[in-house]
Amino acid sequence: MPTKKNLKESFAIIGAGKVGSAIGCLLKNAGYPIVSIADLSGRNARRGMKYTGAKIYKDVVEAAAQAPNILIATPDDAILSVCAEISEGGAVKKGNRVVHLSGAGGLDLLEPARRLGAHVAGIHPLQTFADVESAIRNIRGSAFGVTADDEIRNWAFQIVDDIGGIPFSISEAEKPLYHAAACMASNYLITLIHIVENIYLSLGLDQEAALRAFWPLVEGTMQNIKTGGCVNSLTGPISRGDAGTIRKHLDVLKTKAPHVMDFYRTMGILTVDIVEKKGTLSEDKAGLLKSILSGGIRNE
Repeated sequence: MPTKKNLKESFAIIGAGKVGSAIGCLLKNAGYPIVSIADLSGRNARRGMKYTGAKIYKDVVEAAAQAPNILIATPDDAILSVCAEISEGGAVKKGNRVVHLSGAGGLDLLEPARRLGAHVAGIHPLQTFADVESAIRNIRGSAFGVTADDEIRNWAFQIVDDIGGIPFSISEAEKPLYHAAACMASNYLITLIHIVENIYLSLGLDQEAALRAFWPLVEGTMQNIKTGGCVNSLTGPISRGDAGTIRKHLDVLKTKAPHVMDFYRTMGILTVDIVEKKGTLSEDKAGLLKSILSGGIRNE
């Protein structure tokens, strides 16, 4: 296990976006000095300084050279190039720890630092962040997918624990799948809600009234999932086997919202699969619903 002294060694942060600033703030609050920060955006850098107390550096190599722990909190596509720049510039030393926050990216993004003898890790908060303040609040109690060199796995877990997160191991090979699921849970959920909102707007409701109309249904569904799990929480026409209702949905969507037809069909077929696990539909009824949703039967 890492020593107490090592746990409180200082950090340099490269990238002062919402997550970088929030993680930096929580690290500072946990006793890790944040000694330097760099960002292409001066506004971001100043915000990062506000939350971490770190000194702003315009040069990323100079910033990274100030601490034995380097947190790269840039967008995913910039991680490798930033790591290469600070490594080639002499900021990375043997024994340093270099960490990124990417959900989908592996440790290969930090290979330039690893070649110099640094230990590398990825810690990804399984959470959504609208701004720095909400990020600071939401990180506490959130799960973190951790991928790390063996030498610093315990250290990476301790870092997550110290900032209030709940760490779990995720292999490099599994990271893209892990992150795809996270995107569906958050980003695509927003897309789904946006589709529903637009349909209610088309009925003549304003945005506030639309949200007020369907939001209790969303909250009730989420609470049911939390307490009873997905399979047991499923209700509605597919769960009941109401083929006629599904036909009506398809007919009106074809006319009023053809752009969501493929989405409705695909989600409906996957919902039948859940109902089959629940055991509330006969095999014949499940087959009928899938056929209707796939476009195979219209007039039974």
